[in-house]
Parts: sequence; C-alpha cells; structure tokens
Amino acid sequence: MSGTPDGQGRAPGATLPTITERDAMPSALPVAEDPGAPRPAPGAPSVLGAPPAPGAPPGAGHPTGHTTGHPTGHPSGPTTGPATGHTAGPATGPATGLASGPAPGDYRAAFNVARLAMAVVDREGRVLDANPALGALLGTDPALLTTRSAADLADLREDPRTWREYRDVLGGRTARLRRTRRLRRADGHALWAEITIEPAPDSCSLLLSMADISDQRDLQGRLRHLQMHDPVTRLPNRSLFFERMTSALEAATYDREGTGRIGLCYLDLDGFKAVNDTLGHRVGDRLLGAVAQRLTDCAAPGGHLVARLGGDEFALLVRNSTGTEQLCDLARTVLAALQEPFDVGGQRLSVSASIGVVERPAAGTHTTWLMQAADTTLYWAKEDGKARWTLFDPERNAHRMTRQALSSTLRPAVEREEFVLDYQPLVGLGDGVVRGVEALVRWDHPQFGRLSPNRFIPLAEENGAIVPLGRWVLRTACRQARAWQLAEPPHPLVVSVNVAVRQVWDSDLVADVGAILAETGLPPRLLQLELTESAVMGSTGRPLQALQQLSDMGVAIAIDDFGTGYSNLAYLSRLPVSTLKLDGSFVQGFRAEEHPNPADETIVEALVQLAHRLGLTVTAECVESAEQAERLRRIGCDTGQGWFYSRPVPPDRIQAMITCPAPG
Repeated sequence: MSGTPDGQGRAPGATLPTITERDAMPSALPVAEDPGAPRPAPGAPSVLGAPPAPGAPPGAGHPTGHTTGHPTGHPSGPTTGPATGHTAGPATGPATGLASGPAPGDYRAAFNVARLAMAVVDREGRVLDANPALGALLGTDPALLTTRSAADLADLREDPRTWREYRDVLGGRTARLRRTRRLRRADGHALWAEITIEPAPDSCSLLLSMADISDQRDLQGRLRHLQMHDPVTRLPNRSLFFERMTSALEAATYDREGTGRIGLCYLDLDGFKAVNDTLGHRVGDRLLGAVAQRLTDCAAPGGHLVARLGGDEFALLVRNSTGTEQLCDLARTVLAALQEPFDVGGQRLSVSASIGVVERPAAGTHTTWLMQAADTTLYWAKEDGKARWTLFDPERNAHRMTRQALSSTLRPAVEREEFVLDYQPLVGLGDGVVRGVEALVRWDHPQFGRLSPNRFIPLAEENGAIVPLGRWVLRTACRQARAWQLAEPPHPLVVSVNVAVRQVWDSDLVADVGAILAETGLPPRLLQLELTESAVMGSTGRPLQALQQLSDMGVAIAIDDFGTGYSNLAYLSRLPVSTLKLDGSFVQGFRAEEHPNPADETIVEALVQLAHRLGLTVTAECVESAEQAERLRRIGCDTGQGWFYSRPVPPDRIQAMITCPAPG
C-alpha cells in the first residue's frame, strides 16, 4: 500500500479498528508470516522459543522475531516510524502492546555468537539447531549436526545409568542431567567435556550445552597422579592400590568372561631397617626404587599391578587369577629376583623378602578381608624363618582367629569366674602317701568347652592377663588347701601353684602372696610356687629379690621342667630353691615295655644325687606305670606325679586320697 496516513494514523486504503473497537479486541493480534521465511518441520517445536504464554507481551517467543506491526525487514509501504506495534502519534502513557523484553531475534543472535557450545534438542532427543561454538568444539559444520541424536553427540548411551537419567530428562521426569564425558572430534582428537541438558525456559524443547574441560581434566589428572603414586618408587601408593583392588573385585564378580578369582602377593623386605640405620635414608630410598623396578619387571609379563603400601611393604595384585599355582609361581619369581645383589651408590646390597600369598574367588571377598589374610600370611612367612613365601591356610587362620578370640576374652573370663582348678597328687615314692597336690587351671569356655592350660596360658602371658588369672589361681588354691588342712589336721597337704615370670615383673608377687596367705589362713610352709627353669635361671634383680623374700616367708620354691632349659647348675647354689621337678622326657626312657635308654637313667640318677647333695628334693613328672615308679624309687627320687597315681581331678576327689595310700 502507498500514500500518507490519514488524521487517525491510517494508511490510505487501510481499515484499522477504532479505539473503541481495539478495546474490545484481544491484546495480541495475529501476525502475518513472511512467505520467504523458513518453516519448521510439521509437529516440530519452536527452535528458539515457545508460543507466548497467556498474558505475555505480544510477539514474545515468536521464532521469526515479528512484532504486532509489519514484519521486520518487509514493510508494505512507508510508515511514520518503525513497525513496533505502536499506534501513530505521540504516546501520552504506556503504549498498549509494547514488548517488555528482548525480541526473539536477540536470542537468535546470542545463540549464534555464544562461546558456549549449545544445541536445541526436541523431546525425542533430535538436534533441532546447533550454534557455531558446538560445531567448532566437535570439529564439524554445525548445520551437519541438525537432526543428529543428542545422545550420540554427547556419548550418553555407553553408561546405562546415564542413559536412563537422560531419558528421564527428555520425558520431563528429571529437571537436569550433568555428566563429564570423553568425546572425539571429527578429526579424531579426544577431548573432555562437561555435558548439561535441561529444559529451555518457556519452551517445549531442551538445551544441550558442552563445556571443554580438557585442560582442567589434565590438571586434575596430574594432581591425582601425584596424590596416588609413591614419590620414591613411582609406584601406585596404598590409596590407589585399594581403589584398584576394589574395582578388580567388583569386575571379577560380574565379568563372566574372566576367571572370577583374585590373587595377592604381599611382601615385606627382611632387615631393611638396618640399611636405613647404617647407610642412611638416601641409600634406603634408592634401594627401594631398585626393588620396585625388579618387582615391576616380574609383574610385567602378566600385567599385574605393583604398589608400594608403605615403608618396605609392597603388593602385587593378580586380577582374574587362574589358581594358587599362578600366585606361587609369581612369589618364587619375586624371591629369585630379589636374591640378586643390588648395586646402590657403588655398594652391593643384598636383601631378602617374606611374602604372604592369598588366592581365592572374588565373589564374597572384601578388600579388608583380603588384606587381613595377606597380612596374616606374611606374618607366618616371617615367623617360619623369613626369606620365603607362605600360602594362606584357612585351617591355620581359623586357629589364629580362635587364639585371638580367646586372648580378647581372657580378662573378662577371670571376672566372670569361668575358670576352675583341678588337682593332681604328688605321691611319695617310698610309702605311696599323698604329700601334696599341684593346682592346674582349666577354662570352662562358653563356646569352646573346657580348655586345658596350654590353650590359653601362653596367650595370658602375652597380653598380661596372666597377672589377674595367676592371682585368682593362687587365692583359690590356698583357700582349698586351708580347707583340707582343717578337715584333715594330721595329714596337711602342700599345694603347688605355677607362677609365670611375668607375674614377678608386672605385679608385686610378694605382697600378693602375703595378702592371700593372711586372707585364707594357710601356713606358708604348705604353699609351693613353681617357676619354669628358663624363668628362674635368668633371675636377677627384682625376680631374684622376690624369690628370696618368698623363701624367707617360708614359701617353698620349685623349678618346673628341670633339665629342658638352660640347666645352669651354678644357679642352684644361689637361688632359694627347695625342689627340682624333672621333666617328663627323662621319665619316658624308663618304660619297661620299650627298650630302656641307659643314658636317661644315668642322667636322672646324677641329677637326684646332685639335688640331694644341695639339700633339694626331687619330683619326677609323667609317671605312667608301676615299673617307672619302682625304678625312680630305687634311684632315690622323692616324689612322683603322673597318671599312674591319678589324673587331675576336682578337689572333692583329693579328699579321699589324703588318708588312703596311692598305688605303687
């Protein structure tokens, strides 16, 4: 149309509504489309916006950037100004129909010039439009990305969890998905990108954005490498080793193509501390580096992981192991490699290693258990003599676990009074009269039943529980001996109680004995304390003073298992000893049904004569037959103890033996 507007702002030939008519019409008028403008595919959502929401300014969200006036760039004739939806003439107030935000054309410009790689995606996951930054990021023409699958561009299909969450975003069930993916450009180069996909504001489409974080990822990788590797040996450290072991266990559990097993060689260098102490830590570090290189060479053919766990401890992880033989072969190879001398700083150094070997199915195995088993097996290798490998033994481990369970419950068991005393008579070989008894402790364990002393006494000596346990045994035995004395005054019995050397060191044994004798009323002459030969023969200082004070109180001191320890006869003249108890190994040679050993009889006879010359009495242990008892009597042994007379029995059985002579 042409001409000039009329007085009311109408162009010649145009029919516009009056003010009254406009007030009665909707606020948004239909927009005339540009015939040359591109049309979206049928059913496709708007690329850069959605239809305006109810109450939105006219023209908001329109894909072509039209206003309520003439289409931008296509005026049909001269106008009085830009076609912005204003009525002609000066505005005396807010103009009805004026757009309150940027036009969609501005969004299009921002989309195209944005440095952030972006694409508009429909609800089916197809790319509707891509900006130049995305094309540059992926190394391709952005127009070629249109209609491509967004999941393929962003590599969202490989991870099942990511794929599921991506589908939830497309379906509107989740608001946003953010992932870090490793993508490949059209030229083959790889890059790391942070992918975000979320609904576009006021639109039924979604916005996919990609940020190149390759530099950040590279920095993080270098920092992680420093964090997860040992600076001395360049090997993976403990943290990375546990991470890889956890992954290996999970993969072996669900990977049907693998063996489903895992193996571990846990090694410790023998005597490495001496290298640090004598040659310095610099030489020690160089030796560790050389050891790490040899371990790496041993593990390389099988692709096994080698790590330094700390100090001089290393580990070799075997994924998808084929059985114990594979691990044992690896352990042999490692030992052989480490036996070769190392040339460190012009010095030839030799080291050895102890290796614990564990191999088992991955299913049901936890990293904690695997390391505990390996550590236990390494301890066995050192305990067995070092410079060797030892394979994990479930039975041996069960025994260790039982020991640990017993050790941890010893002290509470004393408080709960789970222990009982049996007594074995000491019989005079000349007349068969019961002269005394030895108190032997038993543990009525609620889980394992009645346990003999050899099951728990060594544990009690290790963890210190022997002190309260020994005090309980001493008090109980003295109380029982006092009861026998009151019941049979003409036949007083000496009660013999075993004392561990740790009781002498860790407690005031003299005070304990004095207090218990005063508490029970037992005369000191009816108490005898037994110490092993190895404990007594090394007695100096405090132990020797304690023994002397006990002897001065009138308490008898006996050396148990004499003849199996140091056998330092010079100590017999200086220690306040009153009795020697010959070890049962000498008495075994006295069996009549076997060929007697003349040497045993000669030794026993010499010991008896020596003891008598020193004013000591002699008790023979482990007497099991009348023939043994008779030969020991002829030699001059004073008393005997063993199953021939009686097994250890409860205290009520001893009462009947006091007045009746024992067999023999």
